Amino acid sequence: MDQITLRDPFDAHVHFREGDRMRSVVPQTARQFAYATVMPNTNPFILTTDDARRYHDEIMAAVPAGITFTPLMTLYLTPELSPDEIRKAKRSGLVYGVKFYPKGQTTNSHGGVRDLGEVREQLRTMEEVDLPLLIHGEMADDSMDVFEREPAFYAVLDWIIHAHPKLRIVCEHITTRTAVEFVQKQPEHIRIAATITPQHALVNRNYLLGGMLRPHAFCKPILKAEDDRLAVFYAVTSGNPRFFLGTDSAPHAQHGLPGKAKEADCGCAGCFTAHAALELYAEIFDRAGRLDRMDDFAGTFGRQFYELPETGRVITLERSEWHAAESFQFGNDRVVPFRQEVPLSWKMVV
Repeated sequence: MDQITLRDPFDAHVHFREGDRMRSVVPQTARQFAYATVMPNTNPFILTTDDARRYHDEIMAAVPAGITFTPLMTLYLTPELSPDEIRKAKRSGLVYGVKFYPKGQTTNSHGGVRDLGEVREQLRTMEEVDLPLLIHGEMADDSMDVFEREPAFYAVLDWIIHAHPKLRIVCEHITTRTAVEFVQKQPEHIRIAATITPQHALVNRNYLLGGMLRPHAFCKPILKAEDDRLAVFYAVTSGNPRFFLGTDSAPHAQHGLPGKAKEADCGCAGCFTAHAALELYAEIFDRAGRLDRMDDFAGTFGRQFYELPETGRVITLERSEWHAAESFQFGNDRVVPFRQEVPLSWKMVV
């Protein structure tokens, strides 16, 4: 196959940031995807339906004219999130999920919670109104080895399935065999799914740490061992509808203060992949010899889980070698894309 046609592609996990930086990156996602689930760990957080509505309108103002694109908004899960606000969010028609961040484990997660057990009332209300729970699946424990935080989290998560059997759950950006198997083993009536990023299916931790340090491949959850990468790779290409596309494209400025940029002391976690998201996923399916399964992974499975209508939008990729730009505008700064040094073998037809 030298050409792929994708119907209504859906990025079920993306970060847009705020202000001029947001306005710089929204067009890159909108040009490839009909829908995208937008994460709420902005500064300030998206805590209420009114916050989500404001952010939604800002995003839509940044979408280029003539492009059909719908952002699905989310709320930031805290113990202070009230049942009434959850019900309001569901009624809004704009909010499609509530995001759990383990406290202190990724960008702007200092407002998160240490354990899902702390927010049982919120989970009960989300189950009642059918508003999905989106999980960043890592233990909020700085003393635990960073490579073990995800498997430790999913090893003890069965309780949520038993306590909330009707709750829709998305295990975001899974990176380990343990997480893949957790999703696969759930009974058919349990409404659980997982998003998978291109970086976790394409490269392992040797790419990040095995030679020279690659700051633009540093993300949370961190890249894992080859055995885990293979489990994730085969989940992407399996044709199992519980696995679907979520880039976790997470732009940070190339240069800046510690904790505020990639090439800095205490560099930020996040891979920027929005510049060529579908092309990166096409490489995964091409490697597996399963390009015929990409349309479902990139659109159908996610849209079905989120109960989204088809828009009729079609994206076409052609086999063609090219190099991405070394960096892209990011407000007044620049953002460096993931794996920029490697040529891409598929290109979106404009």
